[in-house]
Amino acid sequence: MCIKIFCIFARSKVIGMELIKEYEIPFVGLKLGEHRFEYQITNTFFQEFDYHQFEAATVGVEVRLNKKETMLELAFRHSGFVNVACDLTGEYFDLPIEGELDLIVRFGEEYNDDHEELLILPHGEYQVNIAQYIYEMIVLSVPVRRVHPGVQDGSIDLSNYEKYITYEQPETKEESEIDPRWNKLKELLKGNNNK
Repeated sequence: MCIKIFCIFARSKVIGMELIKEYEIPFVGLKLGEHRFEYQITNTFFQEFDYHQFEAATVGVEVRLNKKETMLELAFRHSGFVNVACDLTGEYFDLPIEGELDLIVRFGEEYNDDHEELLILPHGEYQVNIAQYIYEMIVLSVPVRRVHPGVQDGSIDLSNYEKYITYEQPETKEESEIDPRWNKLKELLKGNNNK
């Protein structure tokens, strides 16, 4: 069973709660077994989370929900592009991203999302909202250092950017600059090893 949900928000202004409702999966009416949901994530999705690091985003997300008697297993997979600024040149480029996340949903006395891969919903709950999990999965798949592919393959001339790039030399301390307290600790350790 495949349900396609495309979140194309350019057609009308979307209020935050309406956006979040797009990501609610009513599992009560689903039969036992595997179900598949697809989402197309754009920059509007991230703006609802007040996240403005992407100039643009086009990410496809597939969610496989395996409904069992006492729990739900969700497997998230995503791939696509986010438009970000290069850390070296400041030029924007489409950065390819992909990732996955597995989540188990169990039922208990009260709501608990303290664990990364386990969500506990109260008994009687009939739907699960996956917007936060999609958001975190995508944001965490973006590398910390973002380098334009033109810098890596040499097609961008870095000489124009040399005045902006600073190179830090690692500090080296000579043996004489070591804090004398460390020397005392070393002597104590040597004394304990001799016994």
